[in-house]
Amino acid sequence: MANKLVLVRHGQSKWNLKNLFTGWTDVDLTKQGTLEAQQAGEIINQLDFKIDVAYTSLLKRAIHTLWVILDEIDRAWLPVHRDWRLNERHYGSLQGLDKSETTKKFGKDQVHLWRRSYDIKPPELATNDERHPINDERYININELPASESLATTLIRVQECWEDFILPELRNDKNILIVAHGNSLRALVKMLDNISEEEITQFNIPTGVPILYELDDNFHPISRNFLGNKKDIETAIQSVVNQAKSE
Repeated sequence: MANKLVLVRHGQSKWNLKNLFTGWTDVDLTKQGTLEAQQAGEIINQLDFKIDVAYTSLLKRAIHTLWVILDEIDRAWLPVHRDWRLNERHYGSLQGLDKSETTKKFGKDQVHLWRRSYDIKPPELATNDERHPINDERYININELPASESLATTLIRVQECWEDFILPELRNDKNILIVAHGNSLRALVKMLDNISEEEITQFNIPTGVPILYELDDNFHPISRNFLGNKKDIETAIQSVVNQAKSE
């Protein structure tokens, strides 16, 4: 019997709506984001298996999305593991900036490199900047906190989380739900599917749309599918693409 892994990017956040670079900034869901989480829960509830364990980041847009999903599938009692290594990619000094205004200031090509290249980081935050995670109490016991990240460096920490906690649960025949962020989930998709650096930069994950993996006995993907209405999924993916083009 194949192991099941469900990935969900958090619902629309307040800064998604405002088109601001978010990264590790802890912003909440919009009403639309909560609705997306409810819809994701409804879809997951229709699957022919039950979720056994859930993982999420330390950011409330993901945590609250998970809460809504667990409520929808009537499994609010499940063990939930929060791990900073599932946080969104850290956007450095871009965090809090308007994406369109940043493009006007630095140019479309430079911002595209910061946002979508595999291994180029945005400008780093200084440690005395209040936005630096070293100044956030939730990360007080974590060494080597990032001041900025690329997708490549995000992948390193996501893979560590996978190997330390998620993979052992799969080996125990648990079906896993991970609610996280666009880039931490893209890192996970790259790792699981062995996608090239170029291909993963073009892979888009819309908010609130579940992705179902079926894994073989060696925990390699048998299949990967977005769940839900096909037309709605295509529209959601195109919306992500259009957002990037409009900046």
